[in-house]
Amino acid sequence: MSFSDLRPGFSDWIGGVRGRLSHNQMLAEVTWFRVGGPAQLLFMPEDEADLSFFLSHLPQDIKVAIIGLGSNLLIRDGGLEGVVVRLPVKGFADIELLEDHRVRVGTAMPDIRFSQAMAKAGIGGFTFYRGIPGGIGGALFMNAGCYGTETADRLVELRGVTRQGDIITINKEQMAYEYRKSHGPDGVIFTSALYQGYAGDPAELNARMEEITKTREGSQPTKSRTGGSTFKNPEGASSWELIDRAGCRGLTIGKAQVSEKHCNFLLNLGDARAHEIETLGETVRQRVRENSGVELQWEIRRMGRFAAGEEVGEFLGDRVFAGED
Repeated sequence: MSFSDLRPGFSDWIGGVRGRLSHNQMLAEVTWFRVGGPAQLLFMPEDEADLSFFLSHLPQDIKVAIIGLGSNLLIRDGGLEGVVVRLPVKGFADIELLEDHRVRVGTAMPDIRFSQAMAKAGIGGFTFYRGIPGGIGGALFMNAGCYGTETADRLVELRGVTRQGDIITINKEQMAYEYRKSHGPDGVIFTSALYQGYAGDPAELNARMEEITKTREGSQPTKSRTGGSTFKNPEGASSWELIDRAGCRGLTIGKAQVSEKHCNFLLNLGDARAHEIETLGETVRQRVRENSGVELQWEIRRMGRFAAGEEVGEFLGDRVFAGED
C-alpha cells in the first residue's frame, strides 16, 4: 500500500522545516517487531523548536501520530495515514543534571542508557529502567515500570508540543497516571521530562542493574523480534500464567508465535506480518477468556490501518476493529 505525497501542499512553508521528511517510509524498519506498513509522511524534527514550527503550520485536518523507539508497538500492514513524528536521539536525548538529584532528560533517550547514566552519576531511583526496552517518551505515555517502581513514582513534570505547535509544561497530576496508562492532554508530543532521584552509590546501583539484566535475560526472549510484554496483568493475576494455563505457550499462527520462554511475549519468527501477530494476540485473548473468564487487555500499542481484507476482530469475531486503536 502507498499514500499520496502530502509535501506539495506545504510548499509555502516547508522550506522553514529543518528536520527530515520522508514520504511513504516503511515503519517496519523502525519497530522491534519489524512489521508494519508505511507512514504517509514521516517527520524527524531537528529539535523542539523545529517540531513546534512544523506543527504550527501543519493543517489541522491532517492526522498526527507519534512513535518512539518502536519497542511496545505494533504497526498494522496498511500503514499510517497523515504525519508520523519520530523524535531522533540527536536533538531529543540530552541529559541535564540539576540540584537536589533532579534530572531532565529528552524523550528519545533509551530507557537502558538513561538508567546507566544515572548510576554513573550516583543518582538512585532509576535502576528499574534497565529492565524496560524502549525510550523515555514511551515510558511517560504508558507509565512503564517493573520490579516495584514505575515512571509516575519518579516524574515531576514534562515538556511537550501541542498539535497547534505550542510548547507547554505538564505536571504529574495532569497526566492522571494509572497502571500502564496515562490520561494527559490529547495530541501532545512529549519532548523532555523532569525526574526526582536521590543520592545513590554507583557501585550499588550498577549491581542492582546487573541483577535486573540477569533476571530479564533469563526469563524473557530479549534477543528475538518482539514487542515486549503483550498484555497487562489483570488485578491479582499474571498474564503469562493465564496464557500458559490456556495452553497457548508456543502457539503459532503463520510466522508469529507465543514465546515458549515467556508466554506474555509474541514473536516474529522471521517474516511475519502484523496481521499474523495481531490475530495470534486475539487468539490468545479468546482462549484465556474461555479457560478462565478473564479478558486480557493489550499492553502493546496497536496503530494504523489493516490491509484490505485482513481485518482482525476482537476475540476473533465479537466485533471488528476500525483499525485506529
